[in-house]
Amino acid sequence: MIDVNKLKVGVTFTEEEVPFRVMKYDFTKMGRGNATIKIKAKNLLNGAIVTKGFISGNMVEDISLDKKHLQYLYKDDEKGYFMDPVSFDQFEIPLMVLGDDVKYLIEGEKAWVLFWDEKILGVEVPSSVIMKITESEPGARGNTVSNVLKPAKTASGLTVMVPLFINPGDTIKINTESGEYTGRAN
Repeated sequence: MIDVNKLKVGVTFTEEEVPFRVMKYDFTKMGRGNATIKIKAKNLLNGAIVTKGFISGNMVEDISLDKKHLQYLYKDDEKGYFMDPVSFDQFEIPLMVLGDDVKYLIEGEKAWVLFWDEKILGVEVPSSVIMKITESEPGARGNTVSNVLKPAKTASGLTVMVPLFINPGDTIKINTESGEYTGRAN
């Protein structure tokens, strides 16, 4: 059991036999009485994002997840396919379980896949990824007073708003939590 005060970002726990991973943590203490803890958590079975509230001092069941470094092969309309580079075992993960994280996976690259009692719960993406731009409109030239952005598509199919000077073939850094462009990559 783990105290709800320790439900920081990234911690995994179960509630009613459903595994969750904390995405956002908020602690509120107003006047007298108990503090309240509000978290935004991802349901690791179906990928749904839920908001939960707890009173300080409550307990939840903590779980430990196993991670395997698997190679991301490809995806189709229903599943993402991964392979263990040592044993060559293949794993199929429904896109519903992968959720938006599939947008940050690059074919042929390795990813950490999360397992709980031999059940696949999804992938763990880093806080930022480096991706190559495959399509973007030409940037307009001239006087621009504000930060003007244009849509650009990455190799994984993700569309990101980027500055006008970014062209196809450039590599950029993307924040996986917000899905926003953060800078050029070397």
